[in-house]
Amino acid sequence: MKILYGTGNPAKLVSMGRRLSGLGIELIGLKDIAAEIPQIEEDGRTPLENAEKKALGYYRAFGMPVFSCDSGLYLEGVPEDEQPGVHVRTVGGKYLTDEEMLQHYSSLAEKYGDLTARYRNAICLVLDGEHIYKAMEESMASEPFRITALPHAKRREGFPLDSLSVDIRTGKYYFDLDESELDQVAVEDGFLEFFRRYLPVSGQNGRAAEGV
Repeated sequence: MKILYGTGNPAKLVSMGRRLSGLGIELIGLKDIAAEIPQIEEDGRTPLENAEKKALGYYRAFGMPVFSCDSGLYLEGVPEDEQPGVHVRTVGGKYLTDEEMLQHYSSLAEKYGDLTARYRNAICLVLDGEHIYKAMEESMASEPFRITALPHAKRREGFPLDSLSVDIRTGKYYFDLDESELDQVAVEDGFLEFFRRYLPVSGQNGRAAEGV
């Protein structure tokens, strides 16, 4: 089954593709579409709202099965006005480059000490106009991790915070984890459960997994 992953981020496409490789899915990204890509304003209040806006927008544009994901980043011990939430890449109305993100979050870690952080993740899958499935479940949230002020020497395009992220269990930077561990960090098990739950019955019912 061919499904469009509504992202232009090649690193996200590769990670998701590896995690879904056993589900019989042919995954393509926005850069594989030979058509104009619509600009979808991600102005939702939650990751679930943004994921749904993107998935429905791409489905209307291309008329093929599509899913989109969105995340919110939440930091312990950081005041509300400095919490990124759904605006992980946008600070003060400015969309940050990878290097600007590194500078911003390393500065927060310098200001408040190493930060305990967690992503809350959401997904919306649109198979057709009647079969729309969405979720923002606890199993999709990341494990807590640390954001440190000292970046790793390596960089991964599209995942700039990996250079600042430290696995709490092992004390290793994400870049020092092996590939399978890093893919699991990038794509939590809850996403696999979501696809297993809805793809086999996609043509039989219109149930939706509502987010929390």
